[in-house]
Amino acid sequence: MKRTTRNARQETHGKSKGPEVASSVDALSAVPAKSWVPQFVICSMIWGSGFALIKIGVEAGIEPGWVAFWRCFFGALVLWGLVLVRRLGVPRDLRVWGHALVVGTVLNAFPFTLFAWGEKYITSVTAGVWNSTIPLFTLVWVVVMLPDEKPTLRRLLGIATGLVGALVVLGVWSGGQSSLMKGSVICLVATASYGLGYTYTRRFLSGGDIPAITLTAIQVSWAALELAVCAPMLSGTPHWAGTGPMAGMVVLGAVGTGLAYMWNLSVIRAVGSTVASTVAYLTPLWAAIVGVFFLDESLGWNTVVGAVLIVSGVLLTRTAPSRPVAGAGAGTADEAEAVPRPPEEEKEEETGQPARS
Repeated sequence: MKRTTRNARQETHGKSKGPEVASSVDALSAVPAKSWVPQFVICSMIWGSGFALIKIGVEAGIEPGWVAFWRCFFGALVLWGLVLVRRLGVPRDLRVWGHALVVGTVLNAFPFTLFAWGEKYITSVTAGVWNSTIPLFTLVWVVVMLPDEKPTLRRLLGIATGLVGALVVLGVWSGGQSSLMKGSVICLVATASYGLGYTYTRRFLSGGDIPAITLTAIQVSWAALELAVCAPMLSGTPHWAGTGPMAGMVVLGAVGTGLAYMWNLSVIRAVGSTVASTVAYLTPLWAAIVGVFFLDESLGWNTVVGAVLIVSGVLLTRTAPSRPVAGAGAGTADEAEAVPRPPEEEKEEETGQPARS
């Protein structure tokens, strides 16, 4: 009798965790860490070092529009290669292509260009810190665009903590440098665009059974086409910036947008999106390591403290969703996301679509 009562309590306790938490715990306990941790760390290194590659490109004279174009162009090549190798289908619904066009604009073309522009004025380390604010902006857009999601005290506290962290990074008590302020504002607009893109994805592309790689290939291709038209108007004629910087653009697109996605998807399939999405907490660390040791950038105490506050704010906002999204299934992720589970995380759970930094 006592044993039966104990079992009943354990079952009740398990149910109280919710299906998402229970599945994540089960996944972690069932999958050996050695099978997914290396890929997890590699993805964080790739995405964190991407800011240094952007910095190298812009300092070599590659204009922001072309940095964004090469990222999308080489990324699309790799993604379509994966689609062909895996013999995945292509959607015929024009609405899917239309929504992917919007997502490609606000999740790739626009923010990619802005981050490259912003790094003309700030270090790659600082850009990496600003990238970690994406979950906070995503949460703001979720509250604005999805009426079923209500702001809670914990989420509001997380946003406030992130805001304080941003002010610390800027060093507002000393007035801040004009270049730092300009570059930071540009990068923050980019992260706000990411947040909008993830929320739009959740609302319009999170259902259905279209393979994630296919959807990603379509959206990145749309972004490449847009930039092929807009980059000449914004950034003039492309030019050869040297073997090193151009090789950096190939790596930034092919590896950062293409291969890393595939590796991240393996992590997602092993342990779920909740665990995989925490890669975003490591990207500022790798951005700092690469920026300081390879680009000789400075790392002030306020940048470190501000980054810790921003990531702490993101962690505070990560709560369980108020109710499950229709069609939600098993999970995926590419970067950090906001909550109530990040739109991109829910997107990944339904289609395998990762988030991007």
